[in-house]
Parts: sequence; structure tokens; C-alpha cells
Amino acid sequence: MVAAIIEYNKDINSTKDKPIRRLLLHEEIAQRLRWLIFSGELIPEARVQEKDLCDRFNISRTPLREALKVLASEGLITLLPNRGARVTRLTSEDAEELFPVMGALEALSGELACASITDSQIAEIKAMHYQMALHHTRYERQEYFSINQKIHRKILETTGNTILASVYNSLAGRIRRVRYLANIDRARWDQAMVEHAQILAALEARDGVKLAGLLKSHLMRTLAAVKATIEVGSSEKNGF
Repeated sequence: MVAAIIEYNKDINSTKDKPIRRLLLHEEIAQRLRWLIFSGELIPEARVQEKDLCDRFNISRTPLREALKVLASEGLITLLPNRGARVTRLTSEDAEELFPVMGALEALSGELACASITDSQIAEIKAMHYQMALHHTRYERQEYFSINQKIHRKILETTGNTILASVYNSLAGRIRRVRYLANIDRARWDQAMVEHAQILAALEARDGVKLAGLLKSHLMRTLAAVKATIEVGSSEKNGF
């Protein structure tokens, strides 16, 4: 009996800090919905068809609605009181407001990272860069984008600045969508890879001033590409 109690307590202690399965489920659903939005399968201003998505993912409405709340906090979904949700339309004005802020945050993260980054952290980012380059060569957009985001986040993490991370993370969901839009154009995608190679070189040299400038200019070039994509989409919508 005593042995059984000891084993029971071990089980409790080993699982009490683990995430509840429902949390993992709604996070997974949120990730899938992001890609449906990024890829254009869920189009801007379209109503979210909850029943169809529940059938598609074989889930109940509870984790779906939790996922929609996450996407609403990222600006991807607009919740309609008692009327469900719709996909938020991204405008050029939205991008113009967001990018200078994110550019300043990324520039600061680059400058701070160079002052504290370790050799092992640089090696990790370098490995991710080469993996990202492979996906670029294979035209594997989703895989490329996923690692791209990890690289930017890893540079931020190496600063060890929790306040910077908190502010950055509050806007990260919004920036993911617009960054994905920028790489729809192959020429911009190729240019982005060249810029990332320059970013990696500055990081390896621990040149904080140069890295800050590269990260900021990288983001502002992305802004130009995003605005061009948005304008093309608006013209097509209006029949121009």
C-alpha cells in the first residue's frame, strides 16, 4: 500500500507541470488556421465557418474558439459579438504602422545580442540559416518561413532582455502574416536570403551597429514588398 502511494505521488509530481492537452490542441489548431490565412485559403473578410473547420479537423467548437481568440489577439481574426468571426483584412496603413515599430525592436535586439551572444548560440543560428537556405532552394515556402521566424526569435532570445521580449512578442503574431506575404514574390524571396546571409555575417563578427542596421533595413524592404502585394490584391478585388 505504501509503495502504491509513493508511485502515485511520483506520477502526480511528474505530470503536474505538464500542459493540459486541451491547451496543446488549441495551439495546434491556431497554427493550422494561421497557414490557411497565410496561404489564402481563408480569404480576408470571409466569415469563419466553424462547423466546416470542426469537421475538417475532427474537433469540437471549444478548442476552435480558443484558437480563434489567439488569432484575434494577433490581428488575424476579428471576433464578431454573437456572430462568429471573420478573417481580418490587412491594409497598407496597418503595415506602415507596424513595420517601423518592429524595425526598431529588431534593431535593438540585434545590437544587444552582439554584446552577449555565445559561440554556441551563433552556431545554432548558423545551422538554422543553412537549413533555411535549403528550403529556399527547394521552394519549400512554409518550412522556410518557419525557420526564418525561429532565427529572428533566437536573436531576440540571446539578448536576455525580458522586457524587450515581452514587447516584441505582443506584436509577433501580426508581423508573421505580413512577412509571409512579402515572400510571395520570388525576387523578394531571393533578396531576403542574401540579406539573411549578411545578417549572419554581422552576428558572427559581433558587430552590433551593423547588425542593427541590417535588421532594420531588412524589415523595411519587407514592408515595400508587402505593400506591393496588398495593392495588387486590392486591384484584383476591385477589378482593376
